[in-house]
Amino acid sequence: MKLVGLFCGGYSSEFEISLKSAQTIMDNFPKEYEVVPIHVLESGWFVPNGDEKFPFSIESMSFTTHSGERKIDIGLIYIHGNPGENGKIQALLDMKGIPYVNSNALASELSFDKWYCNQFLSRFGIPVAKSLFLKSRNQYTTGQILDELGLPCFVKPSDSGSSFGISKVSKAEDLQNALDKAFEEGDTVVIESFLKGTEVTCGIYRSPNGLVALPLTEIVTENDFFDYEAKYLGQSQEITPARIPDAIRDKVWENSKDIYNLLQLKSIARIDFMVVNDVPHVIEVNTTPGFSAASLVPQMLAEAGISIADFWSQIFKTELH
Repeated sequence: MKLVGLFCGGYSSEFEISLKSAQTIMDNFPKEYEVVPIHVLESGWFVPNGDEKFPFSIESMSFTTHSGERKIDIGLIYIHGNPGENGKIQALLDMKGIPYVNSNALASELSFDKWYCNQFLSRFGIPVAKSLFLKSRNQYTTGQILDELGLPCFVKPSDSGSSFGISKVSKAEDLQNALDKAFEEGDTVVIESFLKGTEVTCGIYRSPNGLVALPLTEIVTENDFFDYEAKYLGQSQEITPARIPDAIRDKVWENSKDIYNLLQLKSIARIDFMVVNDVPHVIEVNTTPGFSAASLVPQMLAEAGISIADFWSQIFKTELH
């Protein structure tokens, strides 16, 4: 039986969310594989086993238990942020000759960076918000930002995960604090114009029978936007299927498949849209979307009548051949 190393944790603020996603995956893992969690921390990588921790070697891709050394055969990376969602572990596994079921290093890194990803997609006619890219807090004056994008606008870390460091700015005097908050999470920041419409998200993956677009989820948040509290602390309504006309649903599905193919993604992705005047604008692409019991993709799978175990069986059957 092949041993799958499930890389989880990571170096970002979403460490605990990654562990919850990994637990849901392990609880519903395909029976034809053995899975072991690999906790990734800056202080070291290890395989937990009750009260014990077995160090994981990135040189040999193995760990040693009381029964001897075990080397992983396959990788599954489920880290929200650095160094998984941005493609670094994928590149490491490529160098070590270990197959994995995720999108490759380039696709992961490109889709992870909000500004670069949306600029890339816009070149292929995919509608996106107007934006500015910042490598420092003082790259633009407040006046320049407001002239270009207006208010309200969104300030986000460009090269970090999707839940932390994001602010909706409605007053000019709040802009600098929002930039400071974003730069605490990432080295680069994107400021985007406000899109007023209906927020929907689409889960999409490759199956043995081709691309599968899952039922859309509509996001109705109690907060200013779909932030950490809205995502993980219950401060939002997540309505599946989304309450939108079939024609718009079909357009979101079509755009999602186009984006998936343009970025050459693999496995599961969740693509977030704002529908403005019946036109879906992409917000961001997630190649490691939340997978805890309360997360969106498991909700979509349930609506589609697909069990989590069958879903991962399809992923492994597709991506390992």
